[in-house]
Amino acid sequence: MTREAYAITNTLRTFVFLAALTGLLVFMGYAMGGVGAAITMLFFAGIMNFFAYWYSDAIVLASQGARELGPHDIPWLWDTVERLSERAGLPMPRLYLVPDPSPNAFATGRDPDHAAVAVTQGLLDLMTPEEVAGVLGHELAHVRNRDILIGTIAATIAGAISGIANIMGWILMFGFGGDDDGPNPLAALLLMILAPIAAALIQMAVSRSREYEADRVGAEIVGSPLPLARALKKLGTFHSQVITEARPELAHMYIVSPLSAQTFAELFSTHPPLEARIGRLMEMAQEWEYSA
Repeated sequence: MTREAYAITNTLRTFVFLAALTGLLVFMGYAMGGVGAAITMLFFAGIMNFFAYWYSDAIVLASQGARELGPHDIPWLWDTVERLSERAGLPMPRLYLVPDPSPNAFATGRDPDHAAVAVTQGLLDLMTPEEVAGVLGHELAHVRNRDILIGTIAATIAGAISGIANIMGWILMFGFGGDDDGPNPLAALLLMILAPIAAALIQMAVSRSREYEADRVGAEIVGSPLPLARALKKLGTFHSQVITEARPELAHMYIVSPLSAQTFAELFSTHPPLEARIGRLMEMAQEWEYSA
């Protein structure tokens, strides 16, 4: 499959996942109270998306204790981001340092003009400058692909579905207001249990699909897949040996999941297996070598 075909396939897959989440949300609203309830739930989901779109970056950066860097704080890091941003055709994003000994990085912001890239102190301590560049290329690919917006939409819709499931639980607890009013109790119970699981699976699938694409585009920005492949290998070794504390709702933002692989099954992972990502990058390096 060519790079162009892969990019198109990945984009279509993402929109299918988002459509499935939206459809599940509408179905739950309809099951609760018909067409009117479905429309109401979509309205509230839209409001949630609005606030997530405008304020998610500030919330995330504050929650991580991130400190904004200037051009003279860590000059080589600033120069690397500036150079890669120019190669990617992007404005220079705001650059942040997170005081976390665990190596990782993430991007946030509603669009390329309001983007921020953050790296942890652990990443700078573990990686060579070339490997840090590979990681930064991946994060800038997320910015260029507008993956942050896609992830925010997916997370918001999934959260709305979970909220509706909780409402259904209260309805089941206190009754439907009559023998013939409201949905079937057994059907509502099944929907209350299964819908959040389905939403989580779809949300994680959205995140995994965007990671593969960010790896590919990031390698193109850097000019080689090898720095990112080496960085991912180091990150995998670190996270397999050290248990780190992380907030699950932010796991999809990082370049590798900061959550323990023993805690979350692959289907519930926000990231594809590191071995698969490294394998794709190595295949890409071979293809580039043959075509050179």
